[in-house]
Amino acid sequence: MARTGGEITGIGTAVPRYQAHNKASATFATKISCATTDEARKVQALYRRTGIDQRGSVLLEDHAVSDIVNEFYAPAENTQDRGPGTKARNDRYRSEAPALGKRAATAALRASGLMSEDITHLVTVSCTGFNAPGIDIALIDALELPYTTQRIQVGFMGCHAAINGVRAAKGLVAADNDAKVLMCCVELCSLHYQYGMVTDHIVSNALFADGSAAVVIEFDGRRLTHPSSSIESTHTNRQSVGVVDATGSFLVPSSRDAMTWCIGDNGYQMTLSAQVPHLIERHLPAYLNDFLQQHGESLGSIGGWAVHPGGARILSAVEKSLALPAHALANSRSVLAEHGNMSSATMLFILERFAAQNQPKPWLMLGFGPGLEIEVALLR
Repeated sequence: MARTGGEITGIGTAVPRYQAHNKASATFATKISCATTDEARKVQALYRRTGIDQRGSVLLEDHAVSDIVNEFYAPAENTQDRGPGTKARNDRYRSEAPALGKRAATAALRASGLMSEDITHLVTVSCTGFNAPGIDIALIDALELPYTTQRIQVGFMGCHAAINGVRAAKGLVAADNDAKVLMCCVELCSLHYQYGMVTDHIVSNALFADGSAAVVIEFDGRRLTHPSSSIESTHTNRQSVGVVDATGSFLVPSSRDAMTWCIGDNGYQMTLSAQVPHLIERHLPAYLNDFLQQHGESLGSIGGWAVHPGGARILSAVEKSLALPAHALANSRSVLAEHGNMSSATMLFILERFAAQNQPKPWLMLGFGPGLEIEVALLR
């Protein structure tokens, strides 16, 4: 099958310096949100069911093995206390996001063998903070990208947005075969911890974490070559991560309130209906079978399932509805266990593992977000 552009020639990931064990995260949650012993038991039981062992946060000031150390969140002073306001949280995003994004982007550039000056387009992806000039401008400065770099911001789309970013990058290199596109996802979910005992908020608190991931996308792997580089490559025998052959979307009918992500007075707030796994089971198989058939594939031909680990129940719904073998989502579960749900960055962590493991292709990226929206990308 002919390649039509959109080759991922480098991938890089980054997490915050300090990680919190899940037990410490649960203890922190009870201190912040729980007023009674029964509430504390409920929260601790929920954290135990997440499938997460540890997660990173830019707010952590120590390794947080037994206790979380940060000065941003304080226990509620009364039942109306909802913690820092949205401005304070967004200001912290503005100060913390560029450094984490730079680390992931630098790793992706190294893997691709390109120099910063080679990049022609930058696609940034984030749903956890906004400002203008934003993370895109901050990364141009931090990475010393050309001032002529053209920018696209994929904002507030949620956990599947890496696919939306890859789709944009694929379109850019298809339109201009000489384009060199850097796409970077940066998510600081821990800035939006919600106080109180609203079930949706407790669930999102228990699942989400901070992380960044980046890819370099070129047309059919054609790259500029230089005798020397300001960014030294650590890969003497560079290999393509994969070619983005096709992407697709499906908006699930009658599901507009099933998953939402809205700006509140005290951070961004998520709602997550208990019906989401059932909606996935009901609608995913027919759509995905049709998508794969259109592109000459089937469920059985997929060698790597990069399913966004939105939570243990969502992974189980995908596994059950598609009748996947038990090992198919092993990397999704291990990324969730080691890092938590890092929103848009998470699927790229899974792709990085596929590349390191020489996982047979084709690969399928599959994510879910507000809408309820299903997004897919097929890599060869």
